Order: sequence, then C-alpha cells, then structure tokens
Amino acid sequence: MQEHIVIGLDTGKDVFHLLEANRHGGGRVRRKFTRRRLISYLSNHEKSLIGLEACAGSHHLARKLGAFGHTVRLMGAQHVRPYVMGGKNDFNDAAGAWEAVQRPRMRYVPVKTVAQQELCALHRARALSEKLRTAVSNQIRGILGEFGIVVAKGVGSVKRRLPEVLEDADNELTPGLRRLLAELGEELHRLDERFARYTRALRAESQGREECRRLETIPGIGPMVATATVARSGDGQAFRDGRHHAAWMGLVPRQFSTGGKPRLGPITKRGDAYLRTMYVHGARALLQVCKRRPDDPLCRWATELEARVGWNKAVVALANKLARIAFVVLTRGVAYDPKRLAV
Repeated sequence: MQEHIVIGLDTGKDVFHLLEANRHGGGRVRRKFTRRRLISYLSNHEKSLIGLEACAGSHHLARKLGAFGHTVRLMGAQHVRPYVMGGKNDFNDAAGAWEAVQRPRMRYVPVKTVAQQELCALHRARALSEKLRTAVSNQIRGILGEFGIVVAKGVGSVKRRLPEVLEDADNELTPGLRRLLAELGEELHRLDERFARYTRALRAESQGREECRRLETIPGIGPMVATATVARSGDGQAFRDGRHHAAWMGLVPRQFSTGGKPRLGPITKRGDAYLRTMYVHGARALLQVCKRRPDDPLCRWATELEARVGWNKAVVALANKLARIAFVVLTRGVAYDPKRLAV
C-alpha cells in the first residue's frame, strides 16, 4: 500500500524542520520541532513516506521512525540539492527532500543497522590511530634529521632506532631534546598499541561473522576489507547487481557520451572513499602475486590486463572486479568459487 502522506525532513542537532503534504502537494504543513517533540509527533502520526538527507545521525533517526511504521528513505545531499527552490533555508531544504523522495529514479542510501555502525566506528578509530601514529613517527624523523640523524621511513624503523639514538652520547642532542624525543617515543608506542588493539578487534569481528568469512574467501580481501564491506554494504540487497555495487564505490569509469558515441574517462570516485581505498589496496596486493598464480582464472585475467593497460589501470579494474564478486558472495550466501565468479 502506497503512503498517502509524504514528509520532507531537514535534520539538525537539536532543531528539525518538517514539510508535510499529500503526493499532489495538497494539505501542505510546515512545522519546526525539537528532537524530542519530533519523535513524539511522528510516533502518533499516520504511516507516511519520509525523506531526509543522509548525514550524521540520520541512520539512527531512520531506524527510530521506521519502528513507528513509516517508510524512511535516506538520500545523498547532492541528489536532494537540485530540488531545493530559491535560497537555502531550513524549510526550503525540507521541501527539497519532500520533492526528491518521490522521484522514481532517485538513488537511496541503505539504512545501517546498529551492528554496522559499530563496525564503522571501529574502522574510523583504527584509521585515526594510524594517521596519528604516522604523524608522530614523521615528527620524530624530522627532528632527528635536523641533527644529521637519518632514520628510515616506517613506524617500525623509528621504534627500533629511537632508543639507540637516545643512548648515543656522541650526537648533538641536548638533554631537553632527549626528554622531548622520549615523550614522543612513548606517544608513538601508545598509538601503535591502540592501532594493534583495533586491528585485533576487527579481525575478531570478521571471524565471528559468517558473511565476513565468506568474503575472505575472495583473493585480495582480508578481515579489514571484509568488515568494511559488511559495515557499509550490509547484505548487499540495496544494490541491483554487481556493477551497481562497484559504481556505488566509485570504481566505474566516468562517462562523457553524446551523439551515440561512448567516451569513458577516469573512475567517478563517488560513494565511500574509505571503502574504495580498501578495495584498491586489496587489488594492489593481489596483483603483486598474480604472476605466481597462472592457474587462477582471476589472476590470469588481471595479468593479461596489466600487460595491455599498465599497472595502475589494472589495479583499479581488479578492484572493480573484486567489488562485483563481493556483491555475489553477499547476496547469494556462497563462498568464492574461482571457476564461476572470477571472470
């Protein structure tokens, strides 16, 4: 049964703006709510189609309103913007969401579960600790380089060399600099332990989830890529096919076609940049060993492609292929079969 009432919602931290009307625009109502009053109002409202932009807190709100029986659709802000008429204000944004959610070709963002958001939070914390660890390591290398002490790149190299440098009485480091570097070394050690702890937690999550174990049967996909895929793509049912899944990650060519002449450019880079990066890293690692696996259909395809188009394009094309295979593994509930899913 199609909902008679359509609601466009502009969300904020504490204030929400709502536009409510039937599908023909009749009975239009504009209201402003606090978060608590919005939940109270919609909990007693007749079942409606609700459209809002995907943003921080939108998944929680979508789950909450969905529990009241409403049909909630999240949309990318870039898809809602063309339907906002006039200057930007909160009620115009709500009207744009009301208009956009009724478009038959609108693309919706899958609503994440609490478990998916937990995995996303783990990945974000791990990425942050990795970034901070690299920053502290580079700062230590930079300070030492100013005194003629060259340390190789990498956190491991810095952790190995720093104690030796601090104990060397023949270098130009002053007592104050030695204390400063010792503090930075302790901070680097703490960040390294935190990064390892998050990595172990994600590996444990991957082992405890059947869909992650199936994804790990795909070459080039390990615990990090598997958990990131489940966190963002869910069970894959939000996508039409494997190409749609790859396009959602931004791993398909950008089109400049006109007059019946197809022209393909670089990849679109739309969607989730973190997940796309993970797939590209996995494809790069796989392509490095493909020449040693001539009997594997996927590796044979990737090696032949590399010979034709070069390393970088082959890596991205292989990442696209892995995203398509991941869609099949997620939606069909099967493990990777190289004879059926590779090419």
